[in-house]
Amino acid sequence: MDYSSLPNDPDHPVGSSPWNSSPQAATHFGTPEPGSAPSSPLAKHSAPSTDDSPRQSDDGDRQEQLDRQQQRIEDGSSAGEGSAHNTVDKSHGPPTNGQYQQQPQYAQQGKQQSGYPYNQQQQQQQQPRSNIPSRYHTGARQNQRQNLPQYKLQAKITSLERTGRKDPVLRFDVHTNLPKFRTTQFRDVQRTHSEFAKFADHLISANPEAFVPALPPPLTAAGVGTAEDEARVKASIQRWLNYVCGNDVLMRDEEMVFFIESDSGYSPVIRMKQPATGVRRKVIKQFAPPPDDTPELHDARPIVKQFYLGTMETGQKVDRLVKCRRALGLAESDLGVKLGQMHVQETHPGLSGAYRKLGKIIQTTGDYHAAQGTAEATTIGDPLNYHSSDAFIVKETLTNRHILLRDLISAQQATRSKLAAADRLKASSSVRREKVDEAISALDEATSNETFLGQKTQRVTANLLHEKRRWFARTAADLRTSIREYVLREIEAERRTLATLESVRPDVRNIDASGGLSRLGRESHPPIRRSSMASSQ
Repeated sequence: MDYSSLPNDPDHPVGSSPWNSSPQAATHFGTPEPGSAPSSPLAKHSAPSTDDSPRQSDDGDRQEQLDRQQQRIEDGSSAGEGSAHNTVDKSHGPPTNGQYQQQPQYAQQGKQQSGYPYNQQQQQQQQPRSNIPSRYHTGARQNQRQNLPQYKLQAKITSLERTGRKDPVLRFDVHTNLPKFRTTQFRDVQRTHSEFAKFADHLISANPEAFVPALPPPLTAAGVGTAEDEARVKASIQRWLNYVCGNDVLMRDEEMVFFIESDSGYSPVIRMKQPATGVRRKVIKQFAPPPDDTPELHDARPIVKQFYLGTMETGQKVDRLVKCRRALGLAESDLGVKLGQMHVQETHPGLSGAYRKLGKIIQTTGDYHAAQGTAEATTIGDPLNYHSSDAFIVKETLTNRHILLRDLISAQQATRSKLAAADRLKASSSVRREKVDEAISALDEATSNETFLGQKTQRVTANLLHEKRRWFARTAADLRTSIREYVLREIEAERRTLATLESVRPDVRNIDASGGLSRLGRESHPPIRRSSMASSQ
């Protein structure tokens, strides 16, 4: 199915020229110079004629006049005739800004000199002039496409205020040129994270043609109050705002104005619900997907569902790994404390010192393992949980499209049923007026419902195609970044642990003259085996 020729696509406009239905472009004439020939036979302001024959031959006379004036210019005739020709040529093209300003003056002069009825008749006679070849309108349409305003909405997080584990307050600035807002800049807008969550829920319900990203959580595994937690929360909310404010569909949502301009808190003004909830939604999911003429979206939902389940399961396993890593850190810290206490009862001075230092090293290693578990939860656990919730929203949005397709199929069946009922009523021998009116109204209602659902399905499908490609690319990039950060943090943690364990080796080797191994029953080993400390690894 080709969506490149949709009527609402600004990159591929279809239909007639925007000037075809504009009588101003046809009824305007430039100001003739003194002594020049009139630009049109209608410019003499003669009395209106009741004969229809001049109207029928108006186009032919005008074309003949254009040919005659073109011939005069080619033959080197007077400058006044050339000016008249230029005036006629300008009347065919799209009016400029100056012509727009001069047009009301000519309209007023026409009303004063010949009266309003003749002016109206003149517009009716000049209407066919707009149906000229498209070469006169190509430049105007290109300029109109280039001059379309580029609307933008930008938001920047400035600070994050948190009081304990309560709902944090986010401060941000907004800059926009959308005409719905009362001004272009909004400074120090304050919204709590719960208000962000309400706004995100509304966007998901009110925009079935867009993949609204999941709202990041108000805290991370780095720990409330830490600098890393604040930086990560601000960065994640900033990315969410960048996507929502940069989406052409979401930035034009009516609730966006209330969310930004509200002075005292925010609560959704427009209440929207999912097309199907609860048991009905679960029952619909049990059926086979409806016929779909867009294979890309048809194949996307199973992939998204598998990704959702995979990330959720992996995130749960990472959480268990983090718990085990933290438990290992606590056990190592306890072991280090108990090992350090053994130096009190040890009579050998070298071994006593080794117990004390080895206990401290093992305790430090336990602290490193606990910090490594926190880093794993922050770098890979939180991203997996977030992408799982984000994929769930995408999956439900594609499910809503399936529900919309089912509604469209039901509307088409209802239209065919009403049409068949009208045909049976038409073929009936005895027809009552009440039944006819009822059948016609029912058929009109079914047809309008089918048309509405068809247009909505087409719009949703076209937008979701672009949204799906963007979501796949964005998710892949985010996951690559998270995995890269996780690997770097793991390498750093392992190197730090290894360097800490290496620092205790000289203390173990200096327990006695035999290299610290005499207490293990290795006194008879050759001295060459114990000569070098580097060789006993």
